[in-house]
Amino acid sequence: MKQMTKESLRIIFMGTPEFAVESLKALVEGGYNVGGVITMPDKAVGRGYKLQPSAVKQYALSKGLNVLQPTSLKDPHFLDELKALRADLQIVVAFRMLPEVVWNMPPLGTFNLHASLLPQYRGAAPINWALINGEQETGVTTFFLSHEIDTGRIIFSEKTSILDEDNAGSLHDRLMAMGAKLVTKTVDAIVEGNVSTLSQSELVEDNEVLKTAPKIFSETCRVNWDRTATEVCNLIRGLSPYPAAWTELTTNEGEEPYRFKLFAAEIVVEEHSLPTGTIRTDNKSHLEVAVANGFTRITELQMQGKKRMLTAVFLNGFSFPEDAIFS
Repeated sequence: MKQMTKESLRIIFMGTPEFAVESLKALVEGGYNVGGVITMPDKAVGRGYKLQPSAVKQYALSKGLNVLQPTSLKDPHFLDELKALRADLQIVVAFRMLPEVVWNMPPLGTFNLHASLLPQYRGAAPINWALINGEQETGVTTFFLSHEIDTGRIIFSEKTSILDEDNAGSLHDRLMAMGAKLVTKTVDAIVEGNVSTLSQSELVEDNEVLKTAPKIFSETCRVNWDRTATEVCNLIRGLSPYPAAWTELTTNEGEEPYRFKLFAAEIVVEEHSLPTGTIRTDNKSHLEVAVANGFTRITELQMQGKKRMLTAVFLNGFSFPEDAIFS
């Protein structure tokens, strides 16, 4: 049998957002043989509903790669096109759930890069939920796809500490870079025939609770001011800069409330007797909101229809009424 090399191993890459671009870039610039790229169809965005290609498509086209954009991964025409690309291996980074007919097609299988230390935080939003839940560490994992989502046999994983100053944006970027290196490491091991996988069940201790990372919806992002300052701050940083935690300022009866997005906050532990959600501010430099065990000091925010600003800048042009409450 002919010795496989990274130049002869034919790879199909599947991904959509910026997080996936770094891995595709590492493969292309590393001299790996990327025979095709599968990504989501162009999406209508903005007021004019102009079609916007995915970040992966933009990069792939800039490198002259063959791009397929199926609306259905079970479409017979797409499956014929995919089969014609004769992949030895498929790599998935931030794409969508694949049917077995797709992930089982190449002889060497399909592996996925996931932004958590599996089996913890299976699901669509592992970066956000690790921060929301106040984890001290996270990481990236490569694993072979199987029937149940994010449950396949682990190939490699790498850890990183979650820093106090991290938010979803900074952690995303760090894991994106770590993940790209882990993808090429995984391909190298497959090329060398040196892959030893581990069942995820072997990593679960007796009575260990597995935390999940479900998709983030708008209501997920609404701040519950009855929580502790730590919990509120973790929610805010876990959703910053996108999709962003939000709250509403109650206005006069019959008027629509003002919606605020919150991007950064600090913990203030202090006894008080105020109703949670009560705003404490000098309307000049600081903005604090009463929570279960103190206050959450908001340091960066955005009022609906306005730009994102530091709190002190925002208060130059907006004054909160007395007894104002976020809800």
